[in-house]
Amino acid sequence: MEFSLIVDFIFIAAGIIILIPCLMFFLECLGAFILSSPSLNLENIKRPITTILIPAHNEAEQIIDVIQVLQTQITEQDRVIVIADNCHDNTAELARSTGVEVLEREHKTDRGKGYALDYAIQQIQDNPPEVLVILDGDCIVEPDTIKNITSSAIATGRPVQATYLMEQPDNPSLKDRVSMFSIKVKNQVRLLGLNRLGWHSLLTGSGMAFPWSLINKVSLAGSKTTDDMQLTVDLALAGSTPVFCENALVMGRLMKDRDAQSQRSRWEHGHLEMIAIEVPKLLRAFFKTKKLSALILALDILIPPLSLLVMAWMVSMMVFWLVAIFTAISIVPAVIVTIAGGLLLTSVLLAWVKFGRADLPLKNLIAIPFYILVKIPIYLNFLVKPQSRWLKTERDLPNNH
Repeated sequence: MEFSLIVDFIFIAAGIIILIPCLMFFLECLGAFILSSPSLNLENIKRPITTILIPAHNEAEQIIDVIQVLQTQITEQDRVIVIADNCHDNTAELARSTGVEVLEREHKTDRGKGYALDYAIQQIQDNPPEVLVILDGDCIVEPDTIKNITSSAIATGRPVQATYLMEQPDNPSLKDRVSMFSIKVKNQVRLLGLNRLGWHSLLTGSGMAFPWSLINKVSLAGSKTTDDMQLTVDLALAGSTPVFCENALVMGRLMKDRDAQSQRSRWEHGHLEMIAIEVPKLLRAFFKTKKLSALILALDILIPPLSLLVMAWMVSMMVFWLVAIFTAISIVPAVIVTIAGGLLLTSVLLAWVKFGRADLPLKNLIAIPFYILVKIPIYLNFLVKPQSRWLKTERDLPNNH
């Protein structure tokens, strides 16, 4: 009898582990779907002195377009600094031709965006701005983005994240469409929901603005592909959770084929590592300080990549119901994961109806389960050979451009 109770408890706990991220995901998607955005009056905010850092690794193909679009949004008091980091193309030369400042950095072991940004911040210590903006070297800023995120940073005194989405490639494949929808859910829908619920935002890597007094207190040096998530945690623990700026947009580009899979593997492995390491840290901070922001951030990070969440639910659903039907184990765990599945399905449909129909037609939405099957090796590789650091991709190939 006691053994049966222990087994019941284990299965119920496993069901709750599936339910928690599904419930949090549902709240975020529901918030984005039904709530209105909080208003932030920026009319009386004086445009702050701004430095825009653009870490660029072999970005010769698009760096001029990125800078020229950006230059339409800056004022005479602003600085644009491109960090040509471990480049073996002419990124630095092309950037200089646009009239912006260029820093060149070479390092055999300290590779990655975090190290490039840390290097640039050290170089501007003698003449710091009021607001520091970080923009990836392949991102196009939409009109008024720089003004809106820098003014928001001054108005709130907190880090600010713009909407960061991906441009649809020519003749997108099913994998491209599903990937773009997944990114939109992560970088727009969920952040909208958090913002409209009055909670924090997450930093997503590009289109970020920081009051100098905040960004100068944390270290950006690192090689994790989830540097943005790590920075969110560091700032939150320091008492400065980010806010989401809905009326600001930066557009990046999807990598192609094998390079996209490699990039996705690194990011998703990095996210799983963050769940294992940072979620316990945030929960300890919540129990110690009773700050709700630490708990909300922990629950948000606890939501794994969407494909993994769906995969985990499908497996648990099948196992729990088989166990409930053919053994004496309680039916409660199976009911819990069924509720979790209902929340998960509703969340995806809410996100798709309001934000995803243009990118992902209904016939493609139905094909998502097949896309998930393709990603199984990514998660199996995490158990054998986790990749959470920057590795070579298409931009590392000497003759790529």
